[in-house]
Amino acid sequence: MIRVILPVHLRTLAHSGKEVLVEVSGPVTQRAVLDAVERDYPMLAGTIRDRQTGQRRPLVRFFACEEDLSNEPPDTPLPERVARGEEPFMVVGAMAGG
Repeated sequence: MIRVILPVHLRTLAHSGKEVLVEVSGPVTQRAVLDAVERDYPMLAGTIRDRQTGQRRPLVRFFACEEDLSNEPPDTPLPERVARGEEPFMVVGAMAGG
């Protein structure tokens, strides 16, 4: 099981706690994890990434193992510790403004 931490506004929408667990078959990549999140929590479809292009929304960032993975290609394997469920994959709402 892959651990995914969601920001507060997405937790509210998904009626979930801070962390959700999703099952990913095959390689554990950003795309596979987000596909699983949207499969298990269909109300989140289109909130983390664009429905048409599949690209990350501008004010959303991805982190794992203290690394910013936001600009990594979506099919790059996530760190092994995430794949083993030892560390979470974090979806973070970025702050904007000045």
